[in-house]
Amino acid sequence: MSCPEIPIWIHSESLFRIAIPGFKLPPSSLRAVGVYASGAIFSLGFYAMLDAALYSSHKNGSTVHVRFFPDWLPLLFSCIGMLVINLVEKARLQSALTGGSSFSSGEDWQAKVVLFLGFAFLAGGMASSIAVLVLKYALPGYSMPTLGMGVANVICNASVMVSCVLLWVAQNIEDEYSYSLSL
Repeated sequence: MSCPEIPIWIHSESLFRIAIPGFKLPPSSLRAVGVYASGAIFSLGFYAMLDAALYSSHKNGSTVHVRFFPDWLPLLFSCIGMLVINLVEKARLQSALTGGSSFSSGEDWQAKVVLFLGFAFLAGGMASSIAVLVLKYALPGYSMPTLGMGVANVICNASVMVSCVLLWVAQNIEDEYSYSLSL
């Protein structure tokens, strides 16, 4: 009894049963696509917030308007968190795990604390945008055009969070030709 032949479109070492035909981007192109996609997501979120603010000041007939303190402040926190997170290098976080470290353990610890503070700012911005949606727009029982301003705030902060994660991953993609000179 002989072994049945495996069709060419099924690979035994592949994760999936049916292999997708060769679509592979080089790491430099993948990095560029990730950075541009992150920028597009960030700009769409900022546009949603700007659109809500312009609607509030020009077309909104109710007494509720987008103000700096409760409405724009979550976006500010999210942007500060995004900036702080993307300033931390992945090599600083992985140096304690690899053993061969050019950084001292104090610098590893500092990088982890700074990264934690960045995620705290990002999560604080997202949580405060949800709090603004609930407390300012949903609990008083406003209808959809006014409630949409709060939803735009949440969408804006969620897009900043997604773009932050995408940018950090895209910036830390390793080149296949990169090598380390540490001994």
